[in-house]
Amino acid sequence: MIGMLRMVVVLSVLCGLSGFALSYLKMVTAPRIEEQVLTYVQGPALARVFTHTQNSPIADRRKFPLDHGSITVFPALRDGKLVGVALEEQGKGYGGEIGVMVGFNVASDTLAGIGITTLKETPGLGMRVTEQAFSGQFAGARTPVALASQGGSIDGVSGATISSGGVVTAVNKAVQVYSRLKPEILKVWSK
Repeated sequence: MIGMLRMVVVLSVLCGLSGFALSYLKMVTAPRIEEQVLTYVQGPALARVFTHTQNSPIADRRKFPLDHGSITVFPALRDGKLVGVALEEQGKGYGGEIGVMVGFNVASDTLAGIGITTLKETPGLGMRVTEQAFSGQFAGARTPVALASQGGSIDGVSGATISSGGVVTAVNKAVQVYSRLKPEILKVWSK
């Protein structure tokens, strides 16, 4: 009986120490992971969305509170004035979540463009949503957007209907968030 109790105490201590070590490691590496995501995932997507900015959208980013947490908004400035913003949303694709950086022209409330940040779609099919032939259709589009098969103006990728729909879903989620946050966004960058 004492041997069993000793084993339970030893295992409990080991589990506690392991949990502490893992949580400490996560806390220490979180800023570095965020920096890597900004540099190698979101940065290239922002470069596809905003081609003529005079600022660094990554350096000037701000977080805005939402009901389910917060969202990061990336501004595009020209001559010191806000001309566009971008934010990232996800939509369900065939292989999992598709991350889409969605840019908005602030003056006209149209889409500035999109950039795919993350996806696990089928090579040769679903991965084609990253190609200019598909993603280029979003630049200048009025919101909300829909696939041509659903009465909209966006031609889906042939053979990748689920992936195309996932991108459209992510864009429309971003449209809702942008519409909700626009007054706050304008206050922050109108100074």
